[in-house]
Amino acid sequence: MLSTLRKAGTMARSASTVQRRYLSIHEYQSMKLLNLYGIPTPKSVAATSPQEAYAAASNFGKDKLVIKAQVLAGGRGKGKFDNGFQGGVHMVDSPEQAKEIASKMIGSKLITKQTGEHGRICNAIMLAERRQPAHEYYVAVLNDRATQGVVLVASAQGGMNIEEVAAKNPSAIITTPIDFEKGLSKDEAISVAKKLGFQTDKTQSEAADIFINLYRIFKEKDATQIEINPMALTTDGEVLCMDAKFGFDDNAEFRQKDIFALRDISQEEPSEVEAQKANLSFIKLDGSIGCLVNGAGLAMATMDVLSLHGGNPANFLDVGGGATPETVKKAFEILLQDPKVKSIFINIFGGIMRCDYIAEGVIKATKELGLTIPLIVRLKGTKEAEAKQMIRESGLKIVAFDSLDDAAEKAVQLAV
Repeated sequence: MLSTLRKAGTMARSASTVQRRYLSIHEYQSMKLLNLYGIPTPKSVAATSPQEAYAAASNFGKDKLVIKAQVLAGGRGKGKFDNGFQGGVHMVDSPEQAKEIASKMIGSKLITKQTGEHGRICNAIMLAERRQPAHEYYVAVLNDRATQGVVLVASAQGGMNIEEVAAKNPSAIITTPIDFEKGLSKDEAISVAKKLGFQTDKTQSEAADIFINLYRIFKEKDATQIEINPMALTTDGEVLCMDAKFGFDDNAEFRQKDIFALRDISQEEPSEVEAQKANLSFIKLDGSIGCLVNGAGLAMATMDVLSLHGGNPANFLDVGGGATPETVKKAFEILLQDPKVKSIFINIFGGIMRCDYIAEGVIKATKELGLTIPLIVRLKGTKEAEAKQMIRESGLKIVAFDSLDDAAEKAVQLAV
């Protein structure tokens, strides 16, 4: 069940990403949000400089702490910084050690399996008290496409890759539908806690309260995902959320100002941030063929055709139906920032979008930006004839095609 849920969630996020991003926040921000809703966590504090880390550790009242690099990526513990320092999670036993490790983390890029080879900058660290788990659990609140509702997903096998747990032992996953309006009742939540193996009335009640309040956050803050891995029963008998991952729906930004004020654009691809400011739907990929298309469906079809001919798209770029010549020029600027781009393929269907606007933007960009890489254009639809005439009269080296297959094949050939 969980694998189906997560696969559906991943597909939905991927499709939605074409138009919107889902906000993620740092771990220290997640801990504050959990605490705001009465959900217990280890005591923690963030620092943005080695000196702040030293001061925070000095004021903690405890020597045994954990220091974590605040980077929006999984696998931090096994990651490596671009300065050679190994690991984004360390145990520290003194303020001096906290300062030393913070100096190696802050200002450097952490490279993990999720960040790619370029890594992501670490601008802050989080210091947390070291709490010893007696047992670790996995808990998530997710949208379930199958039931068209919200579910609580839990497992007694936390602290590890939950997809592997679901694949190897599906019975280890407990899935509980949640009534959207009423939320999770205390009886329902305690029932889940018992199934997870909590033995005493106290720990069952504490776990149940966590489940109930996680759904409150999910609903009240327009979350798309809340994942706690692990939730722990500590050796001293407390139930705590040790780590948290949140996703929030960008469509709710207008009513979640406090949440979206937490956005850290330093963790995002700069070209994607720039494109968003220009109202362009852009996602950077790893290929060598820059794509400029109007409409999400046509953009995906274009990427498929390029792949069919042995090419690899360098991006997903949808200029939408309201693009202007200036918008097209901006799109070109963003495409040309990627040194991997060896050819550019423009594929436009003129329905709402006028082909002559695209042609004007293409000609303007080619001249003003001094374009030197091959440019392949396919224009169909509204003002198609006028657009083709403009391209012919421009005197520029723009290769025009009527056939999508022929255009894609040429773009692949010229990208070698």
